[in-house]
Amino acid sequence: MAKIDQQEINDILWRACDSMRGTVDPIEYKDYILTMLFVKYISDVWQDHYDECKKQYGDDPVRIKRRMERERFILPENGSFYYLFENREAPNLGELVNIALESIELANKTKLANVFRNVDFNSESRLGDTKKRNQIIQHMIEDFGNSKLDLRPSQIGNLDVIGNAYEFLIGRFAAGSGKKAGEFYTPPEVSTLIAKLVDPQPGERICDPACGSGSLLLKCASQVEGDNFSLYGQEAISGTWALCMMNMFLHNVNSSQIMWGDTLLEPKLIEKDKLMKFEVVVANPPFSLDKWGAEKEGEEAKRHNRWHRGVPPKSKADYAFISHMIETTTEGTGRVGVVVPHGVLFRSGAEGRIRQKLIEENLLDAVIGLPPNLFFGTGIPTAVLIFRRDRVERTDVLFIDASREFSQEKNQNKIREDVEVKKIIDVYKRRKTIDKYSYIAKRDEIAENGFNLNIPRYVDTFVEEENVDIAAVQERIDGIEQELAQVRGEMAKCLKELGID
Repeated sequence: MAKIDQQEINDILWRACDSMRGTVDPIEYKDYILTMLFVKYISDVWQDHYDECKKQYGDDPVRIKRRMERERFILPENGSFYYLFENREAPNLGELVNIALESIELANKTKLANVFRNVDFNSESRLGDTKKRNQIIQHMIEDFGNSKLDLRPSQIGNLDVIGNAYEFLIGRFAAGSGKKAGEFYTPPEVSTLIAKLVDPQPGERICDPACGSGSLLLKCASQVEGDNFSLYGQEAISGTWALCMMNMFLHNVNSSQIMWGDTLLEPKLIEKDKLMKFEVVVANPPFSLDKWGAEKEGEEAKRHNRWHRGVPPKSKADYAFISHMIETTTEGTGRVGVVVPHGVLFRSGAEGRIRQKLIEENLLDAVIGLPPNLFFGTGIPTAVLIFRRDRVERTDVLFIDASREFSQEKNQNKIREDVEVKKIIDVYKRRKTIDKYSYIAKRDEIAENGFNLNIPRYVDTFVEEENVDIAAVQERIDGIEQELAQVRGEMAKCLKELGID
């Protein structure tokens, strides 16, 4: 059988979505579809390993069972996709799926506890009455039972099944759903850019306090040779947290600690009653999140002292995330890479005061402007800010305007890893001023600009128009007018010959 590619997987997912269209809110499709995809994937992996054991031990069930118990996860018989497929016409199908998910959780408590708590396949309010519910789920299971959807490791190679499928579904549904809060998926090339900028090293701890489905964390992990790293994250939206847990599980990342909760109101990555520290902190937090809890400046917030440079405005959480991220970095080695809307660069008030202090503390290392329309659900231009705690020998700030260099695709702009990303990383490492692209700004110059970081103040992208030779243009106009008069005269003569006045 030929190996399946990502496009074939996406096509099958799209057909499975047809089973739910008109019944479930489009932005919630992913919860059901990706959960079923997860069950199908681990079932195929389990079956693949079981077949290998059978080849090795023959028909010795005791030895096979003993060997399978040493797998990195346990798949109960009633938790297998194939058990559900065989029972797809059962009158209590929704209940059977819920039982299957619960059995998977119980068999893998340390890795998958509560991962499926927000996905109810037996919900009348979401999926309709029993008859309709059974029909929807049966069709979905049959879609996933497609013989082409063979997700055994030997068939899919290194495909990031959940991550790629998540990107596909978010791209299809997020923009049209009207629900963009918390659903910004970081494009893989942007994740790669940030990962290369912060450059994780073996043995380091990497954190994303707004981790979404975990794609940025995993991209950072891929920069480290081997598996000598630890991943940490926190996600406020429970359904997205579950996707992150599944993503970590599928990538066989055992050294991860992903917490569910609001990072700003209740940070849960705590060590010895203090904020846990990390060498690398990255994030693509929700842009300018409103009502983030600035007014709830209680003991919890004061205890961790995250807003000592100032409390960000209650209507925009951008500097709340930035302040939190910086406070969780290790002294002398910590690096931060964060995606922000351009307002973060120049807004005044409390944000301006925080920005000034970050610059005066010599933490800001680079400001990188990205093209517009890179992210699902928003077309606004964004920037990447890099903060570093190892800036001992330099006090300048590198500005890069990469906003005009991108590949234009059907619905989204894209920065290519081998072109635009490569150029940004090269300029960042060399820290050079390049005409109309990058500029090294001294701190005094930034202070003179009122600590405004708006990129056009530093990178001049103005292109002078060529001088116009007015005399030559007038001469050309005179020539055209003469030609026009001649043509009109010839046309009048022809019309007269035809008897037309």
